[in-house]
Amino acid sequence: MQKFLIPAVLAAAALSCQAPRPQESEPMKSQKIVVYQVFTRLFGNTNTTNKPWGTKEENGVGKFNDFTDTALEEIKKLGVSHIWYTGVPHHGVIGDFPEIGVSSDDPDIIKGRAGSPYAVRDYYQVNPDLAMDVTKRMEEFEALIARTHKHDMKVIIDIVPNHVSRFYEGKNNPAGVRDFGADDDQTVEYAKNNNFYYIPGKAFSVPEPKNGYQPLGGEKHPFADGKFDENPAKWTGNGSRLAQPDFFDWYETVKINYGVSPDGKKDFEELPEGAEKLDWKAHYDFWQGKDVPDSWKKFKDITQFWLGKGVDGFRFDMAEMVPVEFWSYLNSHIKMTNPEAFLLAEVYNPSLYRDYIHKGKMDYLYDKVELYDTLKHIIQGHGSTDNLVPILEGLKDIEHHMLHFLENHDEQRIASPEFAGNPWKAMPAMVVSATVSTSPTMIYFGQEVGEPGAEDAGFGDPSRTSIFDYIGVPQHQKWMNGGKFDGGQLSENEKALRNYYSEVLNFTRNSSALMGEYMELHSFNRKQNPAYTNKTFAFARWDDRQKLIVVTNFDEFQSVKTTLKLSPELLKAWNLEKGERELKELMFGKKKTKLRVTDDGAEIDLDFGPWESAVFEVR
Repeated sequence: MQKFLIPAVLAAAALSCQAPRPQESEPMKSQKIVVYQVFTRLFGNTNTTNKPWGTKEENGVGKFNDFTDTALEEIKKLGVSHIWYTGVPHHGVIGDFPEIGVSSDDPDIIKGRAGSPYAVRDYYQVNPDLAMDVTKRMEEFEALIARTHKHDMKVIIDIVPNHVSRFYEGKNNPAGVRDFGADDDQTVEYAKNNNFYYIPGKAFSVPEPKNGYQPLGGEKHPFADGKFDENPAKWTGNGSRLAQPDFFDWYETVKINYGVSPDGKKDFEELPEGAEKLDWKAHYDFWQGKDVPDSWKKFKDITQFWLGKGVDGFRFDMAEMVPVEFWSYLNSHIKMTNPEAFLLAEVYNPSLYRDYIHKGKMDYLYDKVELYDTLKHIIQGHGSTDNLVPILEGLKDIEHHMLHFLENHDEQRIASPEFAGNPWKAMPAMVVSATVSTSPTMIYFGQEVGEPGAEDAGFGDPSRTSIFDYIGVPQHQKWMNGGKFDGGQLSENEKALRNYYSEVLNFTRNSSALMGEYMELHSFNRKQNPAYTNKTFAFARWDDRQKLIVVTNFDEFQSVKTTLKLSPELLKAWNLEKGERELKELMFGKKKTKLRVTDDGAEIDLDFGPWESAVFEVR
């Protein structure tokens, strides 16, 4: 049984869950976005067997229909505005579906038994595993879209433009849509309108296994013979140009050609000077009548298909491996169909952030290598909050576009021993992540109940909930409670953790100041006050309706008993009158303190326990 230590001061705040929230006298012009990423195949699975390399009959599998009205309403109550349904398009999977004429993928080019959601096999259908009736699998997903919308949440799905499954088979293409590679000239390595890159004269060879790996854990399978027929071989998804890629390459996928030759030459017109200053409508106009590579058109058609189904946006996998000009083309076409479409990209190179936002017309990028990595280091007890200041300063011109998270399917679970071991350690980071900017906040299903991702699933490694295997998610299953979605099997501690997330996320959704201005108070206090340490972080957020001071204590053992000084710059911006006033904490509604404004400056009394955070309103 999972047990977590929780400071009493946090338990009191979280268990009360009765915090007053700001009441808006008129609709807010904008609100913080909160994304709930859910691995669709795992969400509704109630099976607790968790046999390594288990089949779906042994370990169970979740379905679209598991997202009942009750489940969706409880997700909405958490403070969620958008649900990212991960793993919806039909990807490679072991097992036959004779009802729809779909045969099993080859275990030699599949990772896991359930397959990687990032090795898409057919972009015009959904994963048959997710349907109660595979012959009506698309209808079941369309019904889920409708249910999600009924609960006033938006739907996001994955698009993976950099690569597709090594066994791509478009059996559901709309009329007139040619399959990937159907018209390729396979006698050459590269041609502008080829969808793939080829290695002429060489056949594909399955990688040499490493560390004792065997497909399906060694289980016999008619296709598991160490071979896969692909002649000529194609480049592998991560860019490997070897006919026999390495085991640690993305060997289950093949790279898509976007009109960039092997020597880096671009076979398409580049964006004009100043394109970063133009809106998406101007970008759309630019591409009209241009001769673009065939792969561009194919992915434009794919995204238009899903928009037509009611999908509200996309998360783009490994976007930086695809030229920014393509994103300008694709995203401007998406915005022409739905100007409010939510476009999130996985980009890990900070030097590319502004190009992919301003030229590629992405709405949001992962803030992984700067904010997430720094917060993780602090959570683990090694890092200093001093390091947050330059990161936030360096991103201030694009802060709205940098989506914040502490978990996703690629990252270790907070509660895993490899990360923090105790999910409460991350609560100060959660407060900072959710309140420090106007950007969206994302959480990963199970994060809010302390899921440690400890299972030996088969292909997937412990510390991350496996995306490759049929598996149950134990902490999430306790909240799911057999389909009641009421947390009935959670301990009081675990309920408190979920309540804490709910309070933070709902507060961010309802606070107008969090869509306003930001000023850090950390540097000023580090210089002025020796009792204010590098385990504390404080900042101000405000607009013309609300003024907030956010304070967090990342220290696991030490309380903070000192004063927080407001900087002269903040006093000038807020124009506070002299005198003493009482401040009330808004997020949990339990804490009070005093603000004193004198000729010498202003200060707030702080008395914070370990891992404690607060948001004070200044009136």
